[in-house]
Amino acid sequence: METVKLSDIVLRWYPEMLPFLKKNELNSMIVLRDGMAILKPTDALEIIQYSICEHQDNTYLH
Repeated sequence: METVKLSDIVLRWYPEMLPFLKKNELNSMIVLRDGMAILKPTDALEIIQYSICEHQDNTYLH
């Protein structure tokens, strides 16, 4: 197991997304069962998407 910041994952696989993510999203701690060494780009994208969803504001506009 390896714990990394989401920013490490973004920088490695999708650095072009960096400006679009919030600071609290980038600072999220992610636990990778098998570590960064075998993380695939598709898995990295899924982790990024999940993190964005987790940090969304639950306020709805009426």
